[in-house]
Amino acid sequence: MSENGMSRRQLLGIGASLTLAPSLVLANSAKPKRVLRLAHLTDIHVQPERGGGKGMEMAIEHALTQKPDLIMNGGDCVMDIFANDEARAKTLWGLFNDVRKGLKTPMVHCIGNHDIWGWNKSASKTTGNEAKWGKRWAMDEFERDTPYMSFDRAGWHFVVLDSTFPDGNGYTARLDEPQFEWLADDLAKTKLPTLVLSHQPLFGACPFLDGDLVKGGNWVVPGAWMHTDFRRIKDLFVKHAHVKVCISGHIHLADRVEYLGVTYLCNGAVSGGWWGGNYQEFPPMYAVVDLFDDGTFESKMVDYGWKTQP
Repeated sequence: MSENGMSRRQLLGIGASLTLAPSLVLANSAKPKRVLRLAHLTDIHVQPERGGGKGMEMAIEHALTQKPDLIMNGGDCVMDIFANDEARAKTLWGLFNDVRKGLKTPMVHCIGNHDIWGWNKSASKTTGNEAKWGKRWAMDEFERDTPYMSFDRAGWHFVVLDSTFPDGNGYTARLDEPQFEWLADDLAKTKLPTLVLSHQPLFGACPFLDGDLVKGGNWVVPGAWMHTDFRRIKDLFVKHAHVKVCISGHIHLADRVEYLGVTYLCNGAVSGGWWGGNYQEFPPMYAVVDLFDDGTFESKMVDYGWKTQP
């Protein structure tokens, strides 16, 4: 027996357990496995002018070097058909499709405000009775029957929202009632870690910096810049802890906001300042988002080297 009353065998047993402990810790702290890599390309605003078609092609080619499993297109694919006539809309969609023709990596699309044809009727010279008027043209290009959707892939759930709704000759960022009810039902049906894609930010910091928005000593952020119904959406997300990350564009600036367990990423624009160079401090860029099997993610912005054309 030892002086403290323990036998040599008991002391050896303690020693054995101590030597095993570090290996157990290492086994339990294994790194999560990446199950999916996304390239998030938003606000392409493709156009013949300023080399926009070449810029879109360069961005896609650069993104493919990151070996993404999926490309998430965040909307505003074309420069603008909201306030342009049918001939211009055909030109822009034709260019968009020419550039992405032959792309083998799957591409999931979100509708941006500039992708909606003719809502400004006077500028677009439309009546509203045209077969492709409104969101129909974009849905046809994306081969979709609805402007919003969800799907599962690699152990993650993906939600694609439709954020743009008419407000006079303009628009506001929100969900209508049928879409909100659909979203609540969709989130209730899964426990998979969830990524939400929208065009306008659900919530963000950079919408406050997109212009001089201090009016009379108060911040005044337009309803077209960021979701006006975010409080309602936030309350829904609180009930569903599997919502992990929401990605958006629209502002052409980039930020990262953490709120109540959800990360909101507003990622910079492929077109930067609409193919005229940087927008404020942000060059033409896209994001790479890695998703892991434990519901975590990593994200980075990538400057793909585009320079303004002479």
